[in-house]
Amino acid sequence: MAGVSALVSAGVMSAMSPQPLRMARLDATGLSAGSASLGSGAVSKGADGHFWADADVNGQPVHFLVDTGATAVALTASDAQRLGLKTADLKYGYNVTTAGGSARAAAVTLASVSVNGARLENVQALVVSDGLDVSLLGMSYLGRLTRFEATRDTLRFEP
Repeated sequence: MAGVSALVSAGVMSAMSPQPLRMARLDATGLSAGSASLGSGAVSKGADGHFWADADVNGQPVHFLVDTGATAVALTASDAQRLGLKTADLKYGYNVTTAGGSARAAAVTLASVSVNGARLENVQALVVSDGLDVSLLGMSYLGRLTRFEATRDTLRFEP
């Protein structure tokens, strides 16, 4: 799993910085742009020592590995397809590094991401074409929270 963080620390950071992102918008019905709902969330540490979050992304469940070393939320191609994105139509203009090596990624904006009530809207993310085994809940979500705090057994989110 440690190699998965390489996606964000090297590849995504450099991929996202040099040029403005052209984002494909993934809309959710009835959401107002730019707002965040009040509420806080928490996830417990898994038996494997990692924090796993079952999030609601535009009304659909997505199982994420919480990765504070990841610059962006990163979706596997299969999770992106379940969310209704036409992955074949995305522009994979970013080079990223994953545990499996180099891959291409496409920038998208998720209308909403909610983890146990900690909801944010208009969250930037990347869809990774291949080489990503699990979707990552990275800093494009975590960094927009008012606060997140890890204890020995729990990770708490505050929007």
